[in-house]
Amino acid sequence: MKHKILSLSLLACCTLSHAQLATVSSPDSKLKVTFDLKAGSPVYAVTYDGQRVLDPSPLGFVANIGDFSQNLTLQDQKVTAFKSDYTLDRSKVSQVHVEANQLTLQLKNRRDQVFDIEFRVSNNDIAFRYCIPNQKDRANGKKFSIRVMKEATGFDLPSQAMTFLSPQSDAMIGWKATKPSYEEEYKFDEPMATRSQYGHGYTFPCLFRIPIAQPQNSKTAQSQNYWLLISETGVDSRYCASRLSDMKGDGLYTLEFPMPEENNGNGTVEPAFALPGVTPWRTITVGNSLKPIVETTVPWDYVEPRYESAHQYKYGKGTWSWIVWQDNSICWDDQVKYIQLARRMGYQYVLIDNWWDNNIGKQKMGELVKYAQSQGVDVFLWYSSSGWWNDIEQGPINIMCDPIVRKQYMRWMQQLGVKGIKVDFFGGDKQETLRLYEQILSDADDCGIMVIFHGCTIPRGWERMYPNYVGSEAVLASENIYFSQHFCDVEAQNTALHPFCRNTIGCMEFGGCFMNRHLNRGNTGGNTRRTTDCHELATTVLFQNPIQNFALTPENLPAEGQTPSDKTDFNAKGAIAPPLCMDYLRAVPTTWDETRFIDGYPGKYCVLARRNGTKWYIAGNNATGQTLTLTLDLPMLQKGQTVTLYSDQLKTREPQQTTLKVSNPQKVKLQMADQGGFVIVATR
Repeated sequence: MKHKILSLSLLACCTLSHAQLATVSSPDSKLKVTFDLKAGSPVYAVTYDGQRVLDPSPLGFVANIGDFSQNLTLQDQKVTAFKSDYTLDRSKVSQVHVEANQLTLQLKNRRDQVFDIEFRVSNNDIAFRYCIPNQKDRANGKKFSIRVMKEATGFDLPSQAMTFLSPQSDAMIGWKATKPSYEEEYKFDEPMATRSQYGHGYTFPCLFRIPIAQPQNSKTAQSQNYWLLISETGVDSRYCASRLSDMKGDGLYTLEFPMPEENNGNGTVEPAFALPGVTPWRTITVGNSLKPIVETTVPWDYVEPRYESAHQYKYGKGTWSWIVWQDNSICWDDQVKYIQLARRMGYQYVLIDNWWDNNIGKQKMGELVKYAQSQGVDVFLWYSSSGWWNDIEQGPINIMCDPIVRKQYMRWMQQLGVKGIKVDFFGGDKQETLRLYEQILSDADDCGIMVIFHGCTIPRGWERMYPNYVGSEAVLASENIYFSQHFCDVEAQNTALHPFCRNTIGCMEFGGCFMNRHLNRGNTGGNTRRTTDCHELATTVLFQNPIQNFALTPENLPAEGQTPSDKTDFNAKGAIAPPLCMDYLRAVPTTWDETRFIDGYPGKYCVLARRNGTKWYIAGNNATGQTLTLTLDLPMLQKGQTVTLYSDQLKTREPQQTTLKVSNPQKVKLQMADQGGFVIVATR
């Protein structure tokens, strides 16, 4: 019977069946990985601060050329130091320094085939992968290719762990048979025994809370939480994307390949690649607080750019008619209004969504792009990815899936000066689909075009791998708020979750920040937004994407040349947003040099600080169901400093812009209305 860790006092009893064959620790010695062969099968376990956070978990894989998961012997092991410095220009941090210790294990199976397992362990992150050289085959000579049939890779959590997970959906369901698209609802603080909604396990990233009871003689007789975030990175055209299974036995989750039904049954489930080759990195972020989870850079630490670009890409903000005005707005007159809105807001971009090929036309699109450029605004165009894996009819279709036509359209857009595309409705996680993502990115970069993915998988290190990649949806995003009152009702809860889950591992193209109180053209009818305006402002900081297409509408501003008669006139008119909010939305950046976790709990509230240059934006939201009073430690502020505060008036829930003099940066007291938020703007 396997053992589970319930308290620190039991740690001494929790050992593998014999002395570990190999160990590697983080530079600060707090995070430790132990490796062993259990009856010839490789396993690893993880401790943090002496506390077991992963029980012995399986490793290895089975391929068409041999079994690399059992009957193994350890041939060699080596521990080396790994250091790296790199720059990110479109994520949560701009300058990254990595220090890790690397354990390389060489293993051999019964057929004398060898492979390496490579672990890299930094102070709060573990990354591991399989490295496979050319193989000798007794019957057929040397093998220079491999097909991986399945992985044994697993993560065996202590039985008391609680989960924050999003289920993998059935394939070929949902809107026009476009799922899975990473758009299922998360469940919060669920026991591991809870089965996933569809029975297919869970999409990455996967967040776990491990409550650990302190020993009886401890001064504090309470539980301490340890946190794990499990995901993967470095996935490209040479492998498939993966997910976690439902729990097997007492706490074990295993890595699962895509379902055969994905992509309308097209493409293999098993990835194949040339030898020598490597699998993607599987990552585990560990800490005794949520700080390492929010601030991790492990998705980018060990990946490399797939190609160099000859182009310079600019990030910023854009307007987007479809999110509130929907399909009927994809016409000449309404797009002119949104181009003018972008100009008045000082935004760089306008996103023109589906049906532009029918409603505007390819020829007139050239005229519209020229008009936008005359207003100082550049254009993103929407495309369906579709070909043979869904039933989407929204055009343009059957372009991005066809390499010949795709390149023709890329050259046409380059001639017009189109700066980016949004490609929607992908069909799954098979290697065939990952090839399509990479082909679109590569062809687009040839023409200086940036790419947003929608209805898609999560990014897996792509901000560093692809120079023209700018974001993925892969979340229940703003369109669901438009379509369902339920998602309006839980918007604040999801805002308090995504900074700890989905947005930790990569750009999140959410497309939110509504100023309309009623989610419809004219601000009448439709679903009712429950959150305050300051909550919406806070999402510009809590959610990170280098190009933010906000859910603003022309009616959020007064008619050109006019201003509200007073600060409350927007309420009387019912459609004009508070001027202080619009001024804030003109100024807020979309890329960050630094990100710090301040306070929060997934699904209840979240406070983050992000720095752009010398300016800090500190934002929070509240989904607790009541007014929330917080005393925050904000070391980026200075004693006596005066900062700008955007906050809700607790009685009226209306936004206000005030100044706050910081008397003690370690004890900054703030209150948030339920479903409300705040933003502090400070310069250092």
